[in-house]
Amino acid sequence: MSSRKPTILFDPFPRNEEMVFDEAVASELAELSNLVTHFGSRAPDELVDDILPEVDIIVGQTAMPKERLERAPNLKAILNVKANWEPNIDYVEAQSRGIYVLSAAPAMAPAVAEACIGYAIALGRRTVEAHDKFRLGKEKYGIAGNRSAYSLFGAKVGLLGFGNLGRALVPLLEPFGCKVSVHDPWLSNAYLQSEGVTPLELDDLLSTSRFLFILAGVTVENEGFVDRARLEQVPEDAAVILASRAEVTDFDALIDLASQGRFRAAIDVFPEEPVPADAPFRSAPNILFTAHLAGGLHFSYAGIRDMMMDDIRQILAGRAPLRMQRAEPLQAALMRSR
Repeated sequence: MSSRKPTILFDPFPRNEEMVFDEAVASELAELSNLVTHFGSRAPDELVDDILPEVDIIVGQTAMPKERLERAPNLKAILNVKANWEPNIDYVEAQSRGIYVLSAAPAMAPAVAEACIGYAIALGRRTVEAHDKFRLGKEKYGIAGNRSAYSLFGAKVGLLGFGNLGRALVPLLEPFGCKVSVHDPWLSNAYLQSEGVTPLELDDLLSTSRFLFILAGVTVENEGFVDRARLEQVPEDAAVILASRAEVTDFDALIDLASQGRFRAAIDVFPEEPVPADAPFRSAPNILFTAHLAGGLHFSYAGIRDMMMDDIRQILAGRAPLRMQRAEPLQAALMRSR
């Protein structure tokens, strides 16, 4: 049996040490492997090219087209700790070579799902508006202050997309007795029904949901598909929560319709991040804004570290990874996440 010590390249940008490389991770990886790290930017081409002949595991979003995969005979896995699929890997070639391509997305989903519940309740109850009125001394008490409020209990809820986030959100909605419907063109009706949700065509989902959660990832096929015409199907005064990728929407139309009071909105993701200081929508009314905060908790990063290390141990022991999400090559190749 070979006594060769495996080589791990740790190239996690935009993740930093605090997020994915704490003292325990650094200590264990140094013991398990010849560890090469690069922080603050993506590893330069020279570093990557030099390490390809020896590397066993890459942790990060390092570009791995076919020509690089061909020069990495020992590569067993690429662990994406940014939690999405990027178009800089030849996923089909990696699969053909038996290389696992994994994402930490399951670790981020619980925190984002929790935030979605908070956004939904805040929109339904008009919590931000009530807070602002109180500060101005214009508050009203009891039912007088709740004329336009509505509840998540028993509401018709639509999930546009049913990946990790959708699956994490459904159990949190169960205590509210919501009627949960889903549109996801990548999933069969039978599968969705087995998950306890009702499959719906897109137009039906948009036009019947009191709370609409936009949870879809962006691909080359669906960029901007939630356009103005589709947003205009959303029921009057419904609550729209955008928590996945802004690029799946006509973002300007979303801002415009919410600003007009056509529906209520909570937005955590933006076409450009950081949002420019002079972005005109910063002052738009009727919208609850947060700065891509839904998943960014120490809780989430602890989950990434835990999943990552568990799967690294599995892979180095010659076993299949268990915790992180495996790339399905044809779908992953379509993704256009930033």
